[in-house]
Parts: sequence; structure tokens; C-alpha cells
Amino acid sequence: MRVSLDPAYILHSRSFRESSLLLEAFSRTHGRVGLVARGARGSRSKWKNMLQPFRPLLLSWSQRGELGTLSGADQVASPPMLAGEALFCGLYANELLMNFMHRSDPHPLLFEHYNQLATELATGGSPQPCLRLFEKALLQSCGFGLQLDHEHDSEQAIDAASWYLYVPEEGPRRSEPGSGQSADLISGEALLALKSGEIGERHLKELKTLMRRLIAFYLGDRKLKSQSLFY
Repeated sequence: MRVSLDPAYILHSRSFRESSLLLEAFSRTHGRVGLVARGARGSRSKWKNMLQPFRPLLLSWSQRGELGTLSGADQVASPPMLAGEALFCGLYANELLMNFMHRSDPHPLLFEHYNQLATELATGGSPQPCLRLFEKALLQSCGFGLQLDHEHDSEQAIDAASWYLYVPEEGPRRSEPGSGQSADLISGEALLALKSGEIGERHLKELKTLMRRLIAFYLGDRKLKSQSLFY
């Protein structure tokens, strides 16, 4: 199989042999792919310093087995280097993709959400609302979509003024503060904000707690290294 100029991002890279790199990339058409970039660390490599996370690229490669061989890389744009909160959020998003996606499993809509997140990180805007929407899109794309418009086992619409306990693989159950699970409760207003994509500053703490619980549930025993840095 030969792939030419597919939009992609580098999720992770590590040294391989004397001058090459082993890459994990997120391709719009092919999903997560493993690639060998031969000679990429060499002083004369045309790819030197190009194959970096968060940079929109057009990648070309050939593939016969599990790993492909990179044959071309063009940089679409050169965003500024990320730092601080933006960098930690980007590392967290990349680690999520590495843990949730199988290789060669296309997720074109998720790719667009990731592209939007990477753009937001590069422009210096607040990354948290976009990060929450990316997490929602990730779970949806991987088969763990959230129920955000009605209560579990009911057609009762979510009430912005009520409180809910979101049960993984089930959905929101109406509850009341002081029920013994108050720390895990989320307001109907925050659930509806996540559904609509119109997330305000007042929703961020609740939604961060919700998404952290759900992602930990689906990851099981796997731990995210990036959470120890910031998230």
C-alpha cells in the first residue's frame, strides 16, 4: 500500500537505530499509523526538526506490514512552539489517542476535532473548552458516546437546574447534593453545555471532573503519564 500526501499529525516519536525515528502518527484517512522515518535524525535529513507533534503535515508512506516507511513529509504550517498549559493539554490529547485508537482504524471526524484543538493550542486561546469537546468526540468515535439529552432509562429531558450522577455505560441519573456522591455530581446546565458545544467558564470544573472519571473508567488499569504533569 502506498499513501500520498495524507493530512496527519505526529503523536509520538522515539529514536530508532543510529539516525532514524519510530513515529506514531494520526492520519485523517488511515487513523493511527506506525512509521519508520529512515535517517530523520541525520544532520542532512530534509525532515530534521519537521516531524514534531502539533504541526499539521502532509505525509506519504508505503506499508506492507504493521509499520510503514515514511517517504515524504511536507509541512502545511509552522505554528509556534507550545508551552505551559497549551503544551500539557496537547501531550494529554496525544496520549489519549495513543491509548484509545487502534492502528489502521480511520476516524476522520475525530481527526477534524483534533485539528481544531491543535489550532486552538497554537493560537494561544483557552484550551480547556476545546479539550472537553475533543474528549467527547474521542469517546464518541471509539464507541463510548455520551448520553447528554435525557436521563438514563427515561425520556425525561435533562433539566438545567437539576443535578445528576453520570454512570459510565448508562448515563445521567438525577441525584441531589448531600446524597453521598456529591463530589461526582454534575449540573444539568453543564451537561447541556457539553452537548451543545457552548461551554462557559462556569462549566469547566464540573466537566473536567466528569471527563476524568469517564476516561479513567474506560482506560481501566492504564494510567496517563501526562496527568501527572498538569491535567
